[in-house]
Amino acid sequence: MPPPSRLPKIDPATLSAEQRRIYDAIAAAHGGEVRGPWAIELRVPEVAEHMHALYDRLCVRPAIGKRLFELMVITVARHWTSQFEWFAHERQARAAGISDAVIDAIRERRTPAFERDDEQLVYDVVSELNRTQVLSDATYARARETLGEAHLVELIAGMGTYTSIAIQLNAFAVEPPPDARRLV
Repeated sequence: MPPPSRLPKIDPATLSAEQRRIYDAIAAAHGGEVRGPWAIELRVPEVAEHMHALYDRLCVRPAIGKRLFELMVITVARHWTSQFEWFAHERQARAAGISDAVIDAIRERRTPAFERDDEQLVYDVVSELNRTQVLSDATYARARETLGEAHLVELIAGMGTYTSIAIQLNAFAVEPPPDARRLV
């Protein structure tokens, strides 16, 4: 059994007016729940508000499309072994059209065999940045030519956002439900 979260569950009755306003907005966007990174960030309301706005733009309405965006997220989640992030996005990746074979390969730290060139490219970009902390000229040129400048910026900004989320979730020991399929 994983250790409990390092932060106590938020009691909405104890929130300041500013926290409550942000809590209510986040809860409305997430089926009435405030958990994961939002429960962490709400301790600093301004951070929660800005991070959620960025999440809303990048994750809810990604210009590169949900399929490629969710592939990026699960690749980041696997790199950081972020259990909650994986739990929250594995099913979203599947729903967005990422194949079970690709999801399982990423989960098991195997290199996926992609049927779609754009998925191979996104995986290559995210994996290279995770592995080397830079993007080679060759990978950059390929990504810019295929995705275009604006979509490449969005992909990298999304990767940075989800890296931040993974780090927060790991640092504060935020775990998925007990019955979630865990990364090993």
